Amino acid sequence: MRLVRSLDSTSGIDAGAVRLFVERAEGIAPGFSMTDADDTAAVVEICQRVDGIPLAIELAAARMASMTVSEMRDRLDHRFRLLVGSRRGLERHHTLRHAVAWSYDLLDDTEKTVLKRCSVFAGGFDLQSACAVAESNDIDEYGLLDVLDALVRKSLVLADRSLRRTRFSMLETIRQFAEEQLVARDDATEIRTAHSRHFAQREADIMALWDSPQQREAYEWFTVELANLRTAFQWAADHNDLDVAVSIASYTGFLGLCTENYEPSGWAEELIEPARATDHPRLAALYAVASQCYLTGRLDEGCRYSDAAQTVLTERRDVLPPPIDAMIGGAYMYSGHPERCITWCRAQLECGRDTVHIRSCLVFGLVHAGSLEEAMAATNGLIGRAEATSNPFMVSFALFAYSYAFREADPGRALDAARRGLVIAQNSGNRLNETQLAITLGRLEATHGDIASAFDHLSLAIRNTHDSGDTGNTTMAALAAFFDRLGRYAPAATISGFALSPLTALATPEITIAIAHLRDILGDQAYESIARKGAAMTTAEMVSYAFDQIDQARAELTGVSK
Repeated sequence: MRLVRSLDSTSGIDAGAVRLFVERAEGIAPGFSMTDADDTAAVVEICQRVDGIPLAIELAAARMASMTVSEMRDRLDHRFRLLVGSRRGLERHHTLRHAVAWSYDLLDDTEKTVLKRCSVFAGGFDLQSACAVAESNDIDEYGLLDVLDALVRKSLVLADRSLRRTRFSMLETIRQFAEEQLVARDDATEIRTAHSRHFAQREADIMALWDSPQQREAYEWFTVELANLRTAFQWAADHNDLDVAVSIASYTGFLGLCTENYEPSGWAEELIEPARATDHPRLAALYAVASQCYLTGRLDEGCRYSDAAQTVLTERRDVLPPPIDAMIGGAYMYSGHPERCITWCRAQLECGRDTVHIRSCLVFGLVHAGSLEEAMAATNGLIGRAEATSNPFMVSFALFAYSYAFREADPGRALDAARRGLVIAQNSGNRLNETQLAITLGRLEATHGDIASAFDHLSLAIRNTHDSGDTGNTTMAALAAFFDRLGRYAPAATISGFALSPLTALATPEITIAIAHLRDILGDQAYESIARKGAAMTTAEMVSYAFDQIDQARAELTGVSK
């Protein structure tokens, strides 16, 4: 038995599912229209959330006689109670639940069991994950493949073969029904616990994949499985399965940092109190991951977490495993205390933990502290050691550190290193290093290279930092200084008002030089007036403004060159 094929619901108001909804709603509720933008968006969302299933759309449209589309949308989490039709129809089509149940009842017991157990997945699953929750004495991996094949043929499970591994999923309507059956007739707690522990147990093999030339695959896995990781973490945290929750928060915290997704840092924060209460062996790792909150503007909390991590390690005479060990210093640099980062890194070196990651962090700390000779000296042999690891993150990070150290003394060498590092970062999915190298290249190109390339790299960095929620504003500070150099004083002053902070003054010293120059050119009063306008902008407003100004500058420079 097949469910009726879903209609397209992804093409906005032109989607077949939306057209069906409008047609049926107009027949039920005279005067129904989609002239209001909010109503249009609500209709599109309704059609997407009911998976484009024609019966679900018709039942939803039938509700327009007594509801608004926004009221319908807001209640779709309870779709089986909401989407109930006329009793004049066929019994199996009275409700959406009856329609799904009719297909479900035609499954054999093994198919029902697999469908129910796989309903615990959020955002899909692969065969390995399915085995973790559905494999049993009665069904092995090959038997499970047969069952999944049968469910795909019956349109109850979808199979996406475009990825490295086949990705299975369910329409949300089917998943919710199967989950109800799991709760009603099986031990849902056992299956959800198995799901949670499976994703904790992936830590070793995923981090081994990360520490290899195939690093991009680890990031792709993290991105694809984020919804499952979130669900697994929350289940473990809510049910006091602390070891499982800590494992998930720790390794995803680092993968999240590398891909500029800081959500798992918040998971680590959630666990700190229960981990402290039990003196958990990975408490310091939780502090280190939680310290990444500095990237979203919580500088004081980030420093406190870094301090706490060091206290725990000192009391226990313990060490953090790489690569989490190097996460401690970032908050200190962002908050204007590079000397604390330097102290931490040197302590690690003295203990024989002279890793590429730690030494690169030392370089950044020394540059921020103004110790440029020491920073350059610390890069001796760094790139070669990084290349020996065959780890793209380490190679691009080392090239970033090298470029950062030599950007003033030897801009040519710095440019070459940064360009090479950016290619490696982009090819391997290292979004964090891509962003930082783009900022560095933007600054170097602005003073020693090509103006068009400077705009390209600064635009990339602005886009990445905005998408990730990073509030450091070093890119904006570099852009303000660049506009000042180009004689574009009004945008330079506006952006400087938004970007100036203790961090940007330290990490992007050209911003203070630019502001002094702007005051000379514009006068203090005029500068302050313009800068206040920038300071009052939201981040989204400033990003839009920055892109507009970049486009104008490009257009004018192109006109001049012609």
